[in-house]
Parts: sequence; C-alpha cells; structure tokens
Amino acid sequence: MLQRIKTLLGIEDSLQDDLLTILIENAEKHLSGRLKRVNPQLEAVPEEIQYIVEEIVIRRFNRLGSEGMKQDSAEGHSVTFYDLKDEFIPYQEIIDSYAIPVESTPKRGRVMFI
Repeated sequence: MLQRIKTLLGIEDSLQDDLLTILIENAEKHLSGRLKRVNPQLEAVPEEIQYIVEEIVIRRFNRLGSEGMKQDSAEGHSVTFYDLKDEFIPYQEIIDSYAIPVESTPKRGRVMFI
C-alpha cells in the first residue's frame, strides 16, 4: 500500500515513508473502528476496500500543514477541506454494506401469559 500511495503522490524517494506509514496506520485504525461499529466480527479492513485507506491517506498527506483549516485561498486558487469527522462520509454507504444482517443478530423476545 505504501508504494501505491507514493506512486499516486508522485513521491520517488523514501524521505516520507515514516510519515506515510503513520498516516496509513491511523487511517486503517479509523476505518476499522467504523467497520466494527456495523460488524463487530470484522478483525481488519477487508482487502476490497483498502482503497478507502489509500484515498484518506492521500487527503491527509495533502492537508499536512493546513490542519484545522476548512478553506485555503491563494492567488485565485481555493481549496476546501473535509472536516476530519466528515472524511469517511463519502464511503459511509460502503462501510454500512458490511453491517451484519438484521436477521442474524439475536433479538430480545417477549413471553406473554394469557
């Protein structure tokens, strides 16, 4: 994953490897936590959605030095950032698709005597 992210960012040396590794670990933990909320049985981020981690890492890397800002403008160029709490919103439907089906979760029943 590190090499794919470096390729997407156009990084050809290893000077940013430690930083990118930390960003990857943090994004994986964040996504894993969201997945566990919908499906506690998931131990890790499934491989088919690892691309979410890559995209989040690229966003976080590009935002370094601009933490806390929502918008940045310079000479007619404007950039608007997601709030960190909102960065997974575009992927929420995918995350929700890993939820345990309602039928397989134990339900509380009621007993009524007549």
